[in-house]
Amino acid sequence: MFDYGGTLDADGTAWLERFHPLYEEAGLKIPRADFDRAFYDADDHLPSRHPLQGLDLEQTLRLQVHDVLEALAPERTALAEPIAARFAADSRRHFARLRPALARLGERYQLGVVSNFYGNLESILKAEGLLDLFAVVADSGTLGMTKPEPGIFLHAARAVNTPPGDCVMVGDSVKRDMAGAAAAGMKKALVTSRPASAGQDWTIRSVIELESMLP
Repeated sequence: MFDYGGTLDADGTAWLERFHPLYEEAGLKIPRADFDRAFYDADDHLPSRHPLQGLDLEQTLRLQVHDVLEALAPERTALAEPIAARFAADSRRHFARLRPALARLGERYQLGVVSNFYGNLESILKAEGLLDLFAVVADSGTLGMTKPEPGIFLHAARAVNTPPGDCVMVGDSVKRDMAGAAAAGMKKALVTSRPASAGQDWTIRSVIELESMLP
């Protein structure tokens, strides 16, 4: 089971940390506390502010960035398109690098996604040519459960008819992925470039490393 943001689209870097330098490169010098607050507000309320069903990655990102800019620099909302495009391009480079490894893992295991997302993750994965790799996509925006609630992990395990103890959750968040998977009784692989102790069974720098680490 894979987290999406920070795990399938990056090697352990959360969206907040990936986005912030893109705003700075676009010439927006925003105090970090203000940026964080606006980012999380946009992130939390995106599905209630916009119809997202069927939108692809770049369309979704554009709305999220637009809402951040509306809060912080309403005169610069035209920057939403180039910032979103930069983020999407970076994600797609990562997808291209990761897809062969995921395909090979899929020959040995059932794969799934467990993500705190907006309710349109399936359409994004389909548009990016990744949906066929996964037997289940547990999107919090669709299910009404969010990590670290055990229920979203258990839903994914039931969907692939596998006991939780035989599942491995792969994610970059200690609070959401590792703690939630532990509560659901799953094994855990933390994606990080920095040493961290969160009770994980494996520590990896990229999903690609799973191929050589799992039995």
